[in-house]
Amino acid sequence: MITKLMRTGLAAGLLAATALTAVPALAQQTTLTLGADAADIGSLDPHFASSTSDRTLAAWIFGGLVRFQPGSTDPAGIEPDLAESWESTDDKLEWTFHLRQGVQWQGGYGEVTADDVVFSIEKAMNPDTSAFSGDYAAVASVEAVDPYTVKVTLKNQIPSVLGIFANYAGGFIVSKAAFEERGESFARNPIGFGPFELDSVEPGVSATFKAHADYFRGAPQLETVVYRFLTSSSARDLAFVSGEIDASKGLADKQWLARSSAIEGAAVDIFDPAELSLLNINVTQAPFDDIKVRQAVAHAVNPDIFVQYRGPEFTRPGKSVIPSNNLGFSEDVGMYEYDPEASKALLEEAGYGDGLTVKMLASQLNSLESNALLLQSLFEEAGITLELEPVEHATWHQMIRQDLSPLVQYGAARFPVADVYLTQFFHSGSAIGAPGQVTNFSHCSVADEQIEAARVETDPVKQLALWKEAQELIVREVCAVPMAEVAQVWVRKAALDWGYELKGAMSLGPVVTEATHFTE
Repeated sequence: MITKLMRTGLAAGLLAATALTAVPALAQQTTLTLGADAADIGSLDPHFASSTSDRTLAAWIFGGLVRFQPGSTDPAGIEPDLAESWESTDDKLEWTFHLRQGVQWQGGYGEVTADDVVFSIEKAMNPDTSAFSGDYAAVASVEAVDPYTVKVTLKNQIPSVLGIFANYAGGFIVSKAAFEERGESFARNPIGFGPFELDSVEPGVSATFKAHADYFRGAPQLETVVYRFLTSSSARDLAFVSGEIDASKGLADKQWLARSSAIEGAAVDIFDPAELSLLNINVTQAPFDDIKVRQAVAHAVNPDIFVQYRGPEFTRPGKSVIPSNNLGFSEDVGMYEYDPEASKALLEEAGYGDGLTVKMLASQLNSLESNALLLQSLFEEAGITLELEPVEHATWHQMIRQDLSPLVQYGAARFPVADVYLTQFFHSGSAIGAPGQVTNFSHCSVADEQIEAARVETDPVKQLALWKEAQELIVREVCAVPMAEVAQVWVRKAALDWGYELKGAMSLGPVVTEATHFTE
């Protein structure tokens, strides 16, 4: 039995021990758990990472010769990454990059050298090994001068050389040894030199990353990053409120913004690039091979509806067929005005006086699904019945690249120079089925001449004029109809510090860097 005296003595002993021993501070959190709007990994081969989720992860694993400053999408701020310096000849056709020495691959694959860079650029140039090969059409050759020097020779000048070698799309550098050793499995077992390396994947559940201790900028402050696949926005919201996840992909929706902003200890990040959603129309497939039907579709789309639905904090109406942050964007391109009665009249002229029924594959990704339902409602007012065929997002990506839907609603941001967007979405060489196919779902070819001429034009004024003319031709031909530009939205614990001010991310999601940490 413990007596009163014994209890008193025990208490005194505990107090004495407390006086002699410092109370340990709570350990700083070193595991970051994120909620992703994705069902699974698609491809972590960065040259095929096209979905928003895959792009986000690729930016943690890989680096480029140069990089966008963390938190920025401004091409003027591109800075050294693997290359510590570079120079070009006066005619801008030969570029020499000097690599950092000692940069280490993840997984014990040794030092990054010029051979890896040459391999990666040649891989990015090849349509069989890259979805972004069209970006490298101007590259004539790439060679390793020595283990730490790479020379790139161009066929002609291009609007932004550093852009195609930055930490984005085809610009990511992969390990030659790892890629050759792992083959097709590289897409789910990648090796880069970035701050985090893939540790494990539980299909449909999560992907876990561990810190790359030998990262050349310094060992990451976080030890582990868990990327949970939560396609349901309500599931992500519940997980965030309950503390299961520390940050989450949000919704470009005004109700969601109001709810999330009211959560104690939460912060909302709204950042660029705003993805331009286009309704791409296959001009080679009936009934859309009739310009009047395409014009009817153009008059049926009201960009302002998408802004009203989502909220002006992160949504802007589409005003051209390239994003408004692109160098070369023009607002004065002859956009068709919203006019459902004009749609009906055009349909009658085309032989569809009783209305028109069309089908569209619809991704089940929340943002694309809601856009599709808005389109369905708008089309109904214009005499067009839009039958939606829901498809899981990764499968949808595969199907639209097989011309299985004459209408493709696609939201995208690209390197912010008009040439890239125009080339990938509207040049015939990028058409689905072409050797260099990218994302020309409309099979548009009307502006090939202007796109190609602008690419090599050295007079900035003439170059801008050519880009404007290209946009006018594409709009007039109704290869695609702009809907809205939607910014990226995430919610996070206020105690989570990305390590930089998040104003933009070309990867479309927060870049987790060596500086990312929790403040408490």
